[in-house]
Amino acid sequence: MLDRTLAALGWTDELEAAFTTYAERGFEPARVVAEHRGGYYVRGVRGDVLAHARGKLRDDELWGGMPAVGDWVAIVDAPGGHAAIETVLPRRTKFSRKTPWLRAEEHILVANVDTVFLVTGLDEDFNVRRLERYLLAAWDSGADPVVVLTKLDLCEDLRKLDEAEAVAIGVPVLAVSSVTGHGVDEVRALLRPARTFALLGSSGAGKSTLVNRLAGRTLMPTGDLRRDGRGRHTTRHRQLLVLRDGSILVDTPGLRELQVWEGDVDAAFTDVAELASQCRFSDCAHHTEPGCAIREALESGTLDPARWASYQKLERELRRVELRRGSLEHRELKRRWRARARETRRARRYGAKP
Repeated sequence: MLDRTLAALGWTDELEAAFTTYAERGFEPARVVAEHRGGYYVRGVRGDVLAHARGKLRDDELWGGMPAVGDWVAIVDAPGGHAAIETVLPRRTKFSRKTPWLRAEEHILVANVDTVFLVTGLDEDFNVRRLERYLLAAWDSGADPVVVLTKLDLCEDLRKLDEAEAVAIGVPVLAVSSVTGHGVDEVRALLRPARTFALLGSSGAGKSTLVNRLAGRTLMPTGDLRRDGRGRHTTRHRQLLVLRDGSILVDTPGLRELQVWEGDVDAAFTDVAELASQCRFSDCAHHTEPGCAIREALESGTLDPARWASYQKLERELRRVELRRGSLEHRELKRRWRARARETRRARRYGAKP
């Protein structure tokens, strides 16, 4: 029988089964509810406790890698009233991005989320190309995406709603105003007890204000508008919150950029993929080939050139990341072989079995 405290946080029979061997060794299950520079806050049957990840999690993905907010972990008591995170349990979903700059490493923003609210403001910061990027990452995460367009009261051009709907194919698009309350009930109707919903978007998109609206009280700090009318960046870290109705929200800091880590561009651009499937040649490069449905759609105006350019840009980014990841994995494999060789030589020197 599932513990009620854990069940309220999203604990399932599948997690219970995966945790069996750790329970036999004296570990306790907990969920990561916040991440700080000094460690993690995890919540289990004994409440919240500050926890630190064991070094092996950083060095070896075999143990699940470093935890992220939303992860389920196995913990054990540590000195000072803290806890030590032994391992990260298998994730159902994860929303990731590539680390900034040239490093080809995965940065998991939030894990084990059922629905991702992609929050973007209808003010001057509205960018449909950025929304396409978020949708690509959302489809790859395994969670259900929902586009939430905030600041409806500041929207001077309602065509932005049409632009969002045009790229969010097969995804619900909700327009809300946290000032007037318009549309908030539609978002609230999606919430369910013990289900996890993450809010992701750029700085000042209104995520924390929306969290407070959904909660019916102030849970997250919010900032005044800047002189240019944009919201101020107020959320400093990812935090998991349980609302009075039992639903679970994860508020996240605004992202200055979202570099894609992996994904299927065709899943986010189903309209483009459908056109490409109509080309005369299956290996059509969409340049000068006869019977190219993409070129015909661009010439007729049925395919927006900006959307096609965005599709190509994201494809190139994913190819570059894949190449860098392959090079990184090759270097890591060589490092491990060298370490293994050193261990073997050392064992032979002292007459022990490697």
